[in-house]
Amino acid sequence: MSLDPNRIPEGDEEMEPDYAVDGSSSHPEEIEEMKKRLQEMEDEAGALREMQAKVEKEMGSSASSDPANSAVAATQAEKEEVDSRSIYVGNVDYGCSPEELQQHFQSCGTINRVTILTDRAGQPKGFAYVEFDEVEAVQNAILLNESELHGRQLKVSAKRTNIPGMKQHRGRRPHWGFRPGPYMAPPFYAPPYGYGKAPRPRRPMYRPY
Repeated sequence: MSLDPNRIPEGDEEMEPDYAVDGSSSHPEEIEEMKKRLQEMEDEAGALREMQAKVEKEMGSSASSDPANSAVAATQAEKEEVDSRSIYVGNVDYGCSPEELQQHFQSCGTINRVTILTDRAGQPKGFAYVEFDEVEAVQNAILLNESELHGRQLKVSAKRTNIPGMKQHRGRRPHWGFRPGPYMAPPFYAPPYGYGKAPRPRRPMYRPY
């Protein structure tokens, strides 16, 4: 009996591999399922990234385009621009009219508005604001400081812009009727028996005869 050297015995026959030669699985259903799950995960991650970018964009735009903040910033900028073209006029006579103030400062530049401040009762407070059309007119108006109107010397200076939330505190005026001097402690007298104590009368000693 001759044996074929190229023949492999039945007990030693190799099993067919579960995977193909190129390394892929021999079950196409499992491969398709894995690809499908991977695609779903990628889609979810992309959707999350888009949502996060949208939220960040909305937050950034809302902080910069908030109507309230924009209105406050615009109002403050406009006020500073107007104040840079305005002057403060103090020591104004109570009987002075806006027309007289306008005539007094008309040589400095084009005047847009003259405002005389009044109290709740409508009485003038003694000072006013003059708004010019150009910034250069402020320096010309300051040259009229201590000029007379209605027999009073006007106090002219550039208008200051009041910052919201900041209050200007004025120091208290000293009371000239009393001038404090160096502190001197009153003389100290120590009673011989201490505070709140009085000498007790001594009882007479009994002496037998």
